[in-house]
Amino acid sequence: MLTPTHRTQLLSIARTSIEAVLNGARPQVDASSLDLELTRPSGAFVSLHAQDGDLRGCIGSIQPVAPLCQAVMGSAVSAAFRDPRFYPLRQEELPNVHIEISVMGPILVVQAIEEIEVGRDGLIISRGRNAGLLLPQVATDYGWDRESFLRQTCVKAGLPPDSWRSPECRIERFSAEVFGE
Repeated sequence: MLTPTHRTQLLSIARTSIEAVLNGARPQVDASSLDLELTRPSGAFVSLHAQDGDLRGCIGSIQPVAPLCQAVMGSAVSAAFRDPRFYPLRQEELPNVHIEISVMGPILVVQAIEEIEVGRDGLIISRGRNAGLLLPQVATDYGWDRESFLRQTCVKAGLPPDSWRSPECRIERFSAEVFGE
């Protein structure tokens, strides 16, 4: 669990990283000045929402390959400027953008769909080269039940909606600590 101070620091890292790129600078984070909890390897997603609540960008890493502070920095910049679903964020949009961070928990293979708890778990469904991930808050935001969540994760993976029923599909779940501005 992150403390309120940790959360504030991570949100600040996300916002200042985006600001740096908008101002033509390279984003940086001084990990030596941060608490050990923020420098441990962790996966993280950063979601940007427009003033009306619509998604404006969301990118992250599921595996703990970088220190949390750097994962947030990189994900924030990617969500703002590299999400292929959206045009790059403009300077005038930033003051009205709401930042949400999802710090990834461990990824577990689902043996039975009854293990999946809507609101607690995010999903990863993969088959062959196709893979899709939906964060835990997506299902609750849309009011989905377990099967709707599974179907929508298949769609995100570019698979037919009921592919999750196939033994060739791999279903994984994860928790995330989600917080925002």
